[in-house]
Amino acid sequence: MGKNLTKRSEDYSKWYNELVVKADLAENSAVRGCMVIKPYGFAIWEKMQAELDRMFKETGHQNAYFPLFVPKSLFEAEEKNAEGFAKECAVVTHYRLQNDPDKPGKLRVDPNAKLEEELVVRPTSEAIIWNTYKGWIQSYRDLPLLINQWANVVRWEMRTRLFLRTAEFLWQEGHTAHATEAEAIEEAEKMNGVYAAFAEEHMAMPVIQGVKTESERFAGALETYCIEALMQDGKALQAGTSHFLGQNFAKAFDVKFANKEGKQEHVWATSWGVSTRLMGALIMTHSDDNGLVLPPKLAPIQVVIVPIYKGEEQLDAISDKVRPLVKELQAKGISVKFDNRDTHKPGFKFNEYELKGVPVRLAIGKRDLENGTYEVARRDTFEKETIPTGDVISKIEFLLDDIQKNIYKKAYDFREDNITEVDTYGEFKKVLEKKGGFISAHWDGTNETEEKIKDETKATIRCIPLATENIEGKCMVTGKSSSKRVLFAKAY
Repeated sequence: MGKNLTKRSEDYSKWYNELVVKADLAENSAVRGCMVIKPYGFAIWEKMQAELDRMFKETGHQNAYFPLFVPKSLFEAEEKNAEGFAKECAVVTHYRLQNDPDKPGKLRVDPNAKLEEELVVRPTSEAIIWNTYKGWIQSYRDLPLLINQWANVVRWEMRTRLFLRTAEFLWQEGHTAHATEAEAIEEAEKMNGVYAAFAEEHMAMPVIQGVKTESERFAGALETYCIEALMQDGKALQAGTSHFLGQNFAKAFDVKFANKEGKQEHVWATSWGVSTRLMGALIMTHSDDNGLVLPPKLAPIQVVIVPIYKGEEQLDAISDKVRPLVKELQAKGISVKFDNRDTHKPGFKFNEYELKGVPVRLAIGKRDLENGTYEVARRDTFEKETIPTGDVISKIEFLLDDIQKNIYKKAYDFREDNITEVDTYGEFKKVLEKKGGFISAHWDGTNETEEKIKDETKATIRCIPLATENIEGKCMVTGKSSSKRVLFAKAY
């Protein structure tokens, strides 16, 4: 199985697109801008989903499901949110097709089946959910309301790329209601922390937690928290967001509760989400010119065993030896595949599992049978060792842990090497052009300066890092005083 991937250094974008398709993760569909997620890609997404779902439930959230369609009048209720998403909305206007009298065998929209009110296909679910919450919340005893849904959304993107930006994508969206402003802010910050923990501990992807500038906030939010990651080509990727919505949606949908004194108050809200865009982040953070490099915690197959044999007799002897090992690994919760297909040669299989990013590969041939050994190879560094059968399980357990740590460290070191502090606009432009990555600089806090930088350089303020201390300085563009450095980058 020849990989023939374009090298990252030659054309990063082409390398990414080829890898997604050749590693059997996803492909373009017959619907413009939409993708088919293939079984191997979906298996990775399911692992992400399971882990996040566990983390949400541990923090007190429950899953529910809300409709795909939002009546236009509800969608319009919160003005900033409606304006922010209007250009990306797909809209249902009719509810029936009919045979076309002018073109036999073809269908047309039935002109008599126009909907009384148009339906927006959800680009996000705040409107339908807050309209529902109105009936669920009467008293402070009903709060906090902590709900998440796993769903699909549609945003009519013009330029699409598999996983990173598609017209329809899968995600989760949390929507919570609280009695006080402080509780809602705490929730938004907590969920951003959950995303950061998931990215670092499971995806092995270092992230910077921060808040967005006013112009980059979610439409309808008072504050947007985010996690930002750096990809190998020096571009940033927003990997998750958590929004403090204040009382905007509660007021738009008149969601009130009686407090302990019996007084009516509007609730305070948050929403937060991550999507299949995390798949793109995973691919671009770790993978190399030979294919995917998957963190063991998210790999659908953590260990693959490839037999090297001549004739059925040797294969049977190898199978007898491998069978108890497979059972033992499975009992320890390690996913393992014994690839005994007789339709492909070992070299093809080695290539295939390298391309698919399987963390640990075992090979066993006639000599290994005689010597009581396995050849053990790790995907991240390509190191190989011959290990006695009695030590192989402890070796695999060590490797799965070590690969997870090693690829995180590699990504972390890369990010740290690509955060550059600058003090002047000239320096900023130079670093952006020659090096890329995150650029830490003082900014005067105005929309005008932010827009000017964006227009002139295509770089945006990715976040105001939460961990940044106040350090007085001067804005690199205007020279006005600034108390904090912010992170700029070109981004996906």
